[in-house]
Amino acid sequence: MNKAAVFQGFDAPLAVQDQAMPEPAPDGVVLRVTHCGICGSDLHMAHDPAFGAQPGDVFGHEFAGEVVALGRNCTQLQVGDQVSVIPLGGCGQCQTCRAGEPAWCSEMSLQGGGYGQFTTTTERQCRKLPAGVTAEEGALAEPLAVALHGVALSGLTAGDRVLILGAGPIGLATAFWARRLGATAVVVQDIHPEARDLALAMGATDFLCTPDAPVQASDAALGRKADIVFDCAGAPPLLAQAIDQVRVKGRIVILALSTRETSFIPFAAVSKEVAVLTSAFFTLREYEAALDALASGAPVAEALVTRTISLDQLPEVFEGMKTGRSHGKVIVRP
Repeated sequence: MNKAAVFQGFDAPLAVQDQAMPEPAPDGVVLRVTHCGICGSDLHMAHDPAFGAQPGDVFGHEFAGEVVALGRNCTQLQVGDQVSVIPLGGCGQCQTCRAGEPAWCSEMSLQGGGYGQFTTTTERQCRKLPAGVTAEEGALAEPLAVALHGVALSGLTAGDRVLILGAGPIGLATAFWARRLGATAVVVQDIHPEARDLALAMGATDFLCTPDAPVQASDAALGRKADIVFDCAGAPPLLAQAIDQVRVKGRIVILALSTRETSFIPFAAVSKEVAVLTSAFFTLREYEAALDALASGAPVAEALVTRTISLDQLPEVFEGMKTGRSHGKVIVRP
């Protein structure tokens, strides 16, 4: 049998249940999931009907595993291969899919299943783990790719000074890429001081916990206004705050996933000609770049993973993360 943590409804915890063993589609594979990250978007889906989750769904889209069965049309993988899964399901045939951007396919769906011992996906969504990359690291490729996409959209160039609002996994991964791509200063700002060590380990040059004077603190830490501000927290006041923290003609990139209303004074942005950009998902090339970074020996898992749990522990831990703050990345080993 296949044990999985199953979504029961918006007012109920996940429940570990026995399910039938999956079978591969002709172009599909069955994976034994070895590692899966708990993503903040999973928490959103379990709480907010806007994301369309249905009872019976199995969440978990940051996962890696071992191929245990192949569909008859598969030609690139073999049973036993260790793979990381790109969780963006598309048709594979349209222009956006062929361009490596399945996020914008009209048939795109977010691939879940990582909160189970076994799951299915398509062969084209699998990437063999490069030599030296562990399955735990493979489960981190997705959040790394999300952050890389945001940094790429920002137009960051060597020498930029960057401010990151929020020290969750995406904020920390954004710090990693900003330093790797040449930012001179990367300041992470959060209201929880315990995130300091994680931020510095992931590449931040400074960490600020100054909820009473955030703008003055970031100005001082950077020596001036930021060239780019990344909103990786999504709290409603942060867009207005970011407009105050960015320089004239600077960029703000919203990476946070939030359905709450926010507001700002347009003149504050218009008078500085601030560009406000939004970032979602990633390209296949960016996902592969994340795997390449892991293969280069970047110690992301050591810096980012703060807890590893079993599938049986997942419902309780997941409920706690709905209402509390968990820094770093929690990994499930089904």
